[in-house]
Amino acid sequence: MKQIYMDHHATTPVDAEVLEAMMPALTTEFGNPSSNTHAYGHAARYMVDAARAQVARLIAATSPDEIIFTSGATEADNLALKGVVHAKEHMADRNMITLAIEHKAVLDTAVRLEKEHVEIRFARMDPYGVVDLDDLEKKIDKNTILISIQAANSEIGTLQPIRDIGVIAKKHNVPFHTDAVQALGRCEIDVVRDHIDLLSISAHKMYGPKGIGALYVRKGIKLVPIIDGGGHERQMRSGTLNVPGIVGLGKAAEIAKRDLARESVRLLKLRNRLQEGILRRIDHVGINGHPTKRLPNNLNVTFAYVEGESLILACREVALSSGSACTSASLQSSYVLKALKVPDFLAHCSLRFGLGKSNTQEHIDIVIDLLEKGVQRLREMSPLYDMAREGVDIDGVRWSHHHK
Repeated sequence: MKQIYMDHHATTPVDAEVLEAMMPALTTEFGNPSSNTHAYGHAARYMVDAARAQVARLIAATSPDEIIFTSGATEADNLALKGVVHAKEHMADRNMITLAIEHKAVLDTAVRLEKEHVEIRFARMDPYGVVDLDDLEKKIDKNTILISIQAANSEIGTLQPIRDIGVIAKKHNVPFHTDAVQALGRCEIDVVRDHIDLLSISAHKMYGPKGIGALYVRKGIKLVPIIDGGGHERQMRSGTLNVPGIVGLGKAAEIAKRDLARESVRLLKLRNRLQEGILRRIDHVGINGHPTKRLPNNLNVTFAYVEGESLILACREVALSSGSACTSASLQSSYVLKALKVPDFLAHCSLRFGLGKSNTQEHIDIVIDLLEKGVQRLREMSPLYDMAREGVDIDGVRWSHHHK
């Protein structure tokens, strides 16, 4: 039996329409868009301009010129944060505000910027990972040069109130950056309405090719480039443009906008069926992230007293990811769940389900069956399960606290 793919937060397959759109740029229309002396270069430039407009329409940008193509969202995040910070090098006591559950592309960049004497301030969150807007605003002062808060979390699916954040940022004249990688194609985003100044995009998270992304840069926002050489992309990102990838990103953006309403409703129904089935048939489980303000295709579940990695192996017919990450010889629990104060032993018991276009109701029912059998088999072998049933505290958490 072919594996059921439920890891769409990690990556998505290239859509057939996207691949078809890319083929000319990979074969006959192979020119360099910077070559202005012949038809091959002109054709490539036309394709790049068309894709730029497609991406701009997805996020309701005022002008296609506000789209800067990058190698992916990680580079876009780096350009947004480092670009703003380096443009403010004349300021003393600079600080930026973010969340402890951001993608590592933001958090690791923030750590790097700390070495350049930029203070990183983390806004408080509620237990679901939603930013505390009052605390966010209190952390802003005259030296705040950037707010960077994701639109949606890739692990727990929680949606942030980006419009409210944008209003606060605009009120204090602080640029607002959002990593919108997980939200695009699943939630409507309007950079003008939401007062977003910088927005990171990735193609491969919305059925486009890997190795291509973009950064929306509102006109008037000053960035210092992190890559030099040639002055491409409005002097913000040098390097020969990846035309096939850009065409694929543009087509993926067009499809995402076209299908957003219908696909979001379909995925929400499947996600709810999965959640209801798990809660009905498996006891001692918990849902991580906001119960309603979350991505329509996301479900993050803690199966108490079952190692997430072991459950993945028990359900090898399904492609899933765990709430844990392997680092060298040790198993580290999810930094997202740890930031939300989920006890380690429960963080290790979490799985992330990322639904997508290929998933059906039949898939959901198969996965529920597999999970029920896998959890039952693993709990029968778990000493923690026996301890919990006997009323023993584990990490200070009682079994009853996590009984559905």
